[in-house]
Amino acid sequence: MQRLRAPFIVSVCIVLLLAWHVVLRDYRGPEEGMLTVVFLDVGQGDAIFIESPSGTQVLIDGGKDGGVLRVLSRLLGFFDRDLDMILATHADTDHVGGLIDIIENYAVGTIVMTENVSDASAFRAFKEAATNESAEIIFTRRGHVYDLGNGPAGSTTLTILFPDYDPTSLETNTASIVAKLTYGETEYLLTGDAPSAIEEYLVGRDGVLLQSDVLKLGHHGSDTSSSAGFLATVRPRIGIISAGKDNSYGHPHQAVLDRLFAENIPYKNTAESGGIISVSDGKEIWFR
Repeated sequence: MQRLRAPFIVSVCIVLLLAWHVVLRDYRGPEEGMLTVVFLDVGQGDAIFIESPSGTQVLIDGGKDGGVLRVLSRLLGFFDRDLDMILATHADTDHVGGLIDIIENYAVGTIVMTENVSDASAFRAFKEAATNESAEIIFTRRGHVYDLGNGPAGSTTLTILFPDYDPTSLETNTASIVAKLTYGETEYLLTGDAPSAIEEYLVGRDGVLLQSDVLKLGHHGSDTSSSAGFLATVRPRIGIISAGKDNSYGHPHQAVLDRLFAENIPYKNTAESGGIISVSDGKEIWFR
């Protein structure tokens, strides 16, 4: 066998270093004393990683397949194999499919979900993996508040706004968990795939209390969500769309982008930006 020449070996090392540089550039780790929220690029699906200032780690949804495992491993590093909480907003494959690999490869403290189910094989596999995991399983309801620890600006909390009743009989998107993440004076509203009917319900129930700095738009920017009244009530400083590049659904729909424009709401889209990283000191939110 011919020996590898030194220049070839050097070239390979340079390529590997450049590849790792790209990983570091796109996914620098959470910052000490700050709330970090990362809208992960998992293609046509949702996955949101949260690390509170105290170090509590939460993963909301996991995209459709094992791609989230690779992204999360790059974000956290090889030796961090613990998650305090996984929250599955609803039973659709593009939200729970990737959680199967996460549960099998990470030690998970708590799994938060609802009683709503799907016939999809990915959901059945997720439910089996969750049942076999030693994690505590919580079927959540409106009013549940999850304490993610304290930081310089006070406590970090994840408050459930919907569902407020047993959603077993609901269509899966309609059953989506809607939650507000709060650190100090900063707030993120996370909506899963909740349709406009649920948005209108929450507007009628909560009104201006829905106002948030960051809104994760429902259903990947589909016209079934992000109604004009909801956007006008939430009044986010920025909207986040989690969608796959050139996806077959046409997400985000132009009607939604038009409504964002009408309300003067700028947006970021994972299909264009890749992983979207934000940090908050409890008073301001920065994106990088």
